[in-house]
Order: sequence, then structure tokens, then C-alpha cells
Amino acid sequence: MPKDRMERDNPGGPLLSMVIPVYEEQDNLPELYRRLCVVTNELLCDVEFVFINDGSRDRTPEILEEFARTDPRLRLVSLSRNFGHQAAVTAGLEAAHGQAIVVLDGDLQDPPEVIPQLLERWREGFDVVYAVRTKRKENIFKRAGYFLFYRVLKLISDTPMPLDTGDFCLMDRRVVDVMNAMPERARFVRGLRAYAGFRQIGLTYERDARYAGVPKYTFRRLVALALEGVVNFSTVPLRAVGWLAMVLLMLAVLAATVEVGLVMAGVSVAAVWLITTLLVFLGGLQIGAIAVVGEYVAKIFAEVKQRPTYILEEEAVASRVASRLTSSV
Repeated sequence: MPKDRMERDNPGGPLLSMVIPVYEEQDNLPELYRRLCVVTNELLCDVEFVFINDGSRDRTPEILEEFARTDPRLRLVSLSRNFGHQAAVTAGLEAAHGQAIVVLDGDLQDPPEVIPQLLERWREGFDVVYAVRTKRKENIFKRAGYFLFYRVLKLISDTPMPLDTGDFCLMDRRVVDVMNAMPERARFVRGLRAYAGFRQIGLTYERDARYAGVPKYTFRRLVALALEGVVNFSTVPLRAVGWLAMVLLMLAVLAATVEVGLVMAGVSVAAVWLITTLLVFLGGLQIGAIAVVGEYVAKIFAEVKQRPTYILEEEAVASRVASRLTSSV
């Protein structure tokens, strides 16, 4: 990819969009905005800040409005209530105009100083540059939970998932267009990013501690996010039911064979073992029936999400060029 990608891909609109979902981050916003300005002023390119206020009830909206009055680069998207982090990121991706879009959290755990490195890899020709966390400055229980979640998700996911990556990343316009075109409502953004494909690469960084305030991702929300990722990108839980049914049926058949052999050999078999074998066999049949229904439910779920069966890189490029020609007319 030629080094002039920035110039070639900028038909007059903002080159770089910063998508930043915030929820009650009044204590972090001044420092976040200051550091964003320092970093972007050194990039020598057009920039827009897309802040998504996810139903904050503190001074977050007022602070962002104050910034917007003096900085025309800042755009504020306010949601009517708290819809959650993934919904806020989705709103920001749909509102962003840039040819490259950076997603980062508003608590300064995603350091803005990493953005120039993300942008450099994009200029080298990568369509997605996702940040890989090498160290977390959080308690041991959270670190262990995240560590386990990402490895379980990678193991069971139908879509290849990179380890230790969150929403902090840079994406090319065509990747964002593909993700925005997916109509599913229960969105796991980092999963959709992986599903979209294109040229992707990881960039390691050390995740900072929260600058101020308390984490908004409670244990309940973290569990809900984990379930969202598993349910939306893996059929293993459904198929595990089928495997369980097969194991039970095989055990029941094996036990029945042994019992019949004992009876034929003249050895009496206690009634409790015969009843247990029958119950295991019937339980296996019932679970097997549920597994069959589950397979059909999985197919229905896949159809309802309406994800594209495949994505053509050439078609995405042609669509992007056509949209630019239309916007320039």
C-alpha cells in the first residue's frame, strides 16, 4: 500500500474520526480532551471528535457542549437514555465521517498517545489495527476474568477472535461501512469487526488504570457482555447439548448391554440398575430432541441477524469509490 494513503483517501472530509462513548465521565473529560488535542495537533491531518453521551446524568453533556462551542472539530451525539457501551459505539460509528475511524473509551484506560501508531499501521495498508492489551492495571479478579473470557471465546467462537483485544482500534472506512450495514441489534462490536475480515493486525499497548471516577462496567454488565459475545458468535453451547445426549445414550446402551449379558449368564441384576439405565436412556432421548430443536433455532438466529454470507473486498472498494463520487457531485 503506498504511503500516500492519507491523501488519496481524503476527498475533502475529515480524515480521522475519534469515536468516544462516554457515560458520566465528567471527571475524565477535561484531561481526555487535553490529551486528544495534544496528540491530534501533531498528526497534521483533519480530525473530528465524535463524543457519544450515553444518557449521562452528571455534567458530562454540559462539559462536551462547552468544548464544542470553541472547537468545531467536536460533534456531540446524545442518546435519550443509557443504552449501553456497545450501542453507544454503534451510534458513533454510524455518525463518523472519517476515512479512518478510531474507537476508544472515555476513561483514559485507552491512552490517546497510541493513536499515531494505529494510524501509521493503517497508512501501511492495514484496514483494521486492533490494540492488544499486554498488561491491565486492575484487580486480580478482573484480570483473571478477562483472561479466561478471551481464551474461552477464541476457543468456541465460529469467527476467529484475537486474544486480549477490546473495542480500542482503528478501522478503515470500508470496514465501518460493512459493520454499519449489518442490521442485527444485539451488537458485539469487536466480534463484528473480526467477522468483517479485511487486512487486520494487532498493536500491543499497556492498558492504563482509570484516570478518575468509578468503572461503569459492573460485574453484571461484564457478564452480560461476555454472554453477548458467546451467544452471537458461537454455536458450541447449543451443540454441547447434542454431545451430552450422545454420551448419555452411549452410556445407556453400554449399561443395557452389560445388564443383558449378566442376565444371560444367570446373574441377577438389581431392579434399581435397570430403572437407572432406562432413565438415562430416556433422558438422552429428551436431550437429543432438544439438541435437534436447538440446531434449527441456531439456523433461525443466523437468518434473523442477516449477516452477509461473504464480503467481497473488491466490491467494498467499488462501493466506497462510488459513494465518494456521489458526495463530490
